[in-house]
Amino acid sequence: MPEQPGSGGSTRSVGARHARGGVRPLVAAAIVLVCLIALGSIGGLVWLRAGAEGPGGSRGGSRAAAVEVAPVEVGRLEGRRTFSATLEARALVTIAPKVSGTVVSLPVDLGDVVERGGVIAKLDDAEFVQAAAQAEAEMEVARAQLTEAESAAEIAARDLKRTEDLHARGIASDSQLDQARAAELAARSAVAVAGAQVERARAARQAAEIRLGYATIRADWAGGDGTRVVARRFAEEGDTVGANTPLLSVVELDPITAVFFATQRDYGRLAVGQRVGVTADAFSGETWEGEIERIAPVFDEASRQARIEVRVPNEGLRLKPGMFVRVDVVLEVANEATIVPRVAITQRDGRDVVFVVDESSMTVSQVPVRLGVVEGERVELLGEPSEALRGQRVVTLGQQLVGDGAAITIPGDAGGTGVAADEDDESPVAKPVSGGAS
Repeated sequence: MPEQPGSGGSTRSVGARHARGGVRPLVAAAIVLVCLIALGSIGGLVWLRAGAEGPGGSRGGSRAAAVEVAPVEVGRLEGRRTFSATLEARALVTIAPKVSGTVVSLPVDLGDVVERGGVIAKLDDAEFVQAAAQAEAEMEVARAQLTEAESAAEIAARDLKRTEDLHARGIASDSQLDQARAAELAARSAVAVAGAQVERARAARQAAEIRLGYATIRADWAGGDGTRVVARRFAEEGDTVGANTPLLSVVELDPITAVFFATQRDYGRLAVGQRVGVTADAFSGETWEGEIERIAPVFDEASRQARIEVRVPNEGLRLKPGMFVRVDVVLEVANEATIVPRVAITQRDGRDVVFVVDESSMTVSQVPVRLGVVEGERVELLGEPSEALRGQRVVTLGQQLVGDGAAITIPGDAGGTGVAADEDDESPVAKPVSGGAS
């Protein structure tokens, strides 16, 4: 059968495409294989370099690690603790009338300063004035009755004297003498009754005057400062209030009390009279000096903390109740302490250690230490080994590059070049480090 035109060309074209399609996966696989070989070579070089380096980054002890150092000092450290506290008024008094009435005057308002004994409100006193006047009138009546009774008693006493004289001469009978004596006794009793009525009237008058005084309400409190500040106002002029209805509350702000809570760890290091510093975010850069005034003898069962009260002088009344403040307390003091920078402390096998520089060989020794008072970025070292460190230098940067006995170099330190590499070793890993850790 004759070949169809174009059919052979179509078959060859399909074959060529299949051939190209088979080559492309082979090329991709080759590229991936080359990449894997390259990565493996790089990893091997890195492993060989790490294995060639000894402890602290030195190769066979020939490479010196670049570190920073600081001297061990001797001085005073103060262990401080900052507590979050809340300001409270030292005293709060609610002022209320002792009698009911209508408020006709309330001249003080929120934030006003009031003096002890100063008038802060007045009630309508018309009824009290009238009651006082009536009591005064009743007092005058009782006095008049007493005068009348005293006059009658004098007359009765004279009649008895005259009757006794007549009876002695036999002119007056016994019955007349008895009558005179009875009259004199009655007159004296009347005087006593009139005197009691006077006292009752006087008491009634005093009660009326006291109630009249209750219509004028004064700021009065016991102890503390002579001035206080109005914290709240509960009534307005024209209000009708009952007895013991609050009108105002006044607080004592100078001094003011800062309250914080201490845990068992800090409780034993706090004492009454201990000086503290108080700062507030509202007054940045300012510090108020105070002292611990009261320490609670019991711990709260829920929080396991004890209440601590600090007395803070507040001249100018700038600190207000309800403000959050910070109380800085010195909990412990170390004199003649062995001091190193806090960054010099590192961990080895779960222990705190420092690396001490041997100036003659330019190597470091790993020395276990016990920590004491911490003040900012400085820390006290405890125990006898710490005293031997005085005057020496310790590593503060680069501890991860060194171990016990490792060689070091101190950049910028004269003579602190460490141990040099072998002259015939040209590999990059054998060259001394001139800067920080790689």
